[in-house]
Amino acid sequence: MPLSKRLAAELLGTFWLVFGGCGSAVLAAAFPELGIGFAGVALAFGLTVLTMAYAIGHISGCHLNPAVSVGLVVGGRFPAKDLVPYVIAQVLGAVLAAGVLYFIASGKAGFDLAGGLASNGYGEHSPGGYTLASGLAIELVLTFGFLIVILGATDSRVPAGFAPIAIGLALTLIHLISIPVTNTSVNPARSTGPAVFVQGWALSQLWLFWVAPIVGAAIAGVVYRWLGSTQKN
Repeated sequence: MPLSKRLAAELLGTFWLVFGGCGSAVLAAAFPELGIGFAGVALAFGLTVLTMAYAIGHISGCHLNPAVSVGLVVGGRFPAKDLVPYVIAQVLGAVLAAGVLYFIASGKAGFDLAGGLASNGYGEHSPGGYTLASGLAIELVLTFGFLIVILGATDSRVPAGFAPIAIGLALTLIHLISIPVTNTSVNPARSTGPAVFVQGWALSQLWLFWVAPIVGAAIAGVVYRWLGSTQKN
């Protein structure tokens, strides 16, 4: 598949993830009396990945996440030469999605970007008031787990066709665990999109949501490469 088509698919898929996931948080999570809450937002993020995995997985691999691309490179599943173009496409898709979401959300009287547009944060910007150390730890650990699921579910020795379900459910579980801590990132592109519009604190804290997921994903790539190896020790 030509790189141009794969990049277009990654942009579209990441747009869907950020618009669907962050959109559920901004527009529907606390809707009067009928809000979907944390569980609904967690499910929304999982569904975006599940649906796009079936839609574009055969085109681009459906990474939708710079950390996933890094983990796949380290795990020997993705060529390093395509990493930077993929990351650029993913970030552009996330920023476009956040822009559309901002336009829609601002159509309601009283909307204020101070609410964060589903940005990720720690300290006073953590939904539960968790510290930087807590945010760093949970983002690293959960991204590690996410990549282990992705690498395992997409292993050639696993029955084909079921990977999107496992990956979507894993992302749902991740959000159920960590929304109170950081609003859940495990995806630098997802964090960057809203931060571009919120600016201020969201941009100043953005570094954590690049560093922790990428480190966690890289460790997972190394671990699964060893774990899944058929060579005898």
